[in-house]
Amino acid sequence: MSTPSSTPQPPSSNAWGAFNGTRRSGRTADLLSLDDFEAAARRVLPRPIFGYVAGAAEDNQALDDNRQAFREIALVPRVLRNVAERDQGVTLFGQRYVSPFGIAPMGIAALSAYRGDIVLARAAAAAGIPAVQSGSSLIRLEEVMAAAPGTWFQAYLPGTPERIDALLWRVIAAGVQTLVVTVDIPVAGNRENNIRAGFSTPLRPSLRLAWDGLVRPRWLAGTLLRTLARHGMPHFENSFAERGAPILSSRVQRDFAARDHFDWSHIAHIRRQWRGPLVVKGILSPQDAALARQHGVDGIIVSNHGGRQLDGAVAPLRVLPAIVEQAGSGMTVMLDGGIRRGTDVIKALALGAQAVFVGRPFNYAAAVDGEAGVTAAIDLLRAEVDRNLAMLGATTCAALGPEHLMDRRAR
Repeated sequence: MSTPSSTPQPPSSNAWGAFNGTRRSGRTADLLSLDDFEAAARRVLPRPIFGYVAGAAEDNQALDDNRQAFREIALVPRVLRNVAERDQGVTLFGQRYVSPFGIAPMGIAALSAYRGDIVLARAAAAAGIPAVQSGSSLIRLEEVMAAAPGTWFQAYLPGTPERIDALLWRVIAAGVQTLVVTVDIPVAGNRENNIRAGFSTPLRPSLRLAWDGLVRPRWLAGTLLRTLARHGMPHFENSFAERGAPILSSRVQRDFAARDHFDWSHIAHIRRQWRGPLVVKGILSPQDAALARQHGVDGIIVSNHGGRQLDGAVAPLRVLPAIVEQAGSGMTVMLDGGIRRGTDVIKALALGAQAVFVGRPFNYAAAVDGEAGVTAAIDLLRAEVDRNLAMLGATTCAALGPEHLMDRRAR
């Protein structure tokens, strides 16, 4: 696939601009890193919604280790390398992207920001990076594809061929080119932290839930009431070919059942029908990476679901080199989980990932300032990657390798 002429070009970079302070305006003017968006979103979002986005499974061991894995790796710069001409672009499945990171799929993003899935997809398209719409989203994938053609679609699939086929036909008709099948959720993780924050599926009306909304008037008026007035009660729109249950319905749990039947035979079934790039998300075992290759999968995303499924699951970065080895040269390997800085992006690329995906920070950015907030977050991360490439003595992402890394724990 050739690069479309409409692909955005990277903005001119001024890596010394940080000395002058931020030049942005509006709600993101004082936000200087992805972590800053989390603190800002906490002030905007109701307690249950923020808790849903921030929360992970059980004791947060997997969530915390995603970040710890990056901290344990130090960077080894090379100097005097003439890095005046830098290009952080990458090519995935024949498509050229301006930066080596994208927006990960996030369920119910339309509760964090008005038309959240469209906001995320449009910002990504304008910036020339990939975005993946979640199968547990509240906006029809057809609307997202119309707003941002080229958006990837992530599906949670039940182990029933008839329902798989019907959803595939719908996805094909919508114009999706890249299908991401998430495979690490045969059953729901133990999200007790969501319950403590007041979030449940389905949402259960209560005085506390009402109060949580009332004390966040900007979200109440700008996201919830605006959504209800213009689009009615949100439904899970993309779990199946047909419309799913509303977020307040007891039928929600039924819509997410029967995933424990899903196995490699279903991946083979999908491969026979899906002609575009097929990506499997949720791989942590090198053996599963080899199986994915054997089943004709085009790409994998090394992921522990942001720590939201099996607590204590290995951090993706720790198994990345072994998975890259098993995947071989014919399969695209990507990673998500714990990316918060440009240095994190660099470390993952140096260990063999061809791209990474970032979830929570972009959700927070959408909550803070809609599409402009997501654009600001993308710009911050892009500037960090550019600066880090220069200081490491590299001009492209392909130039990164293990020689740029050192294990801090090595003695």
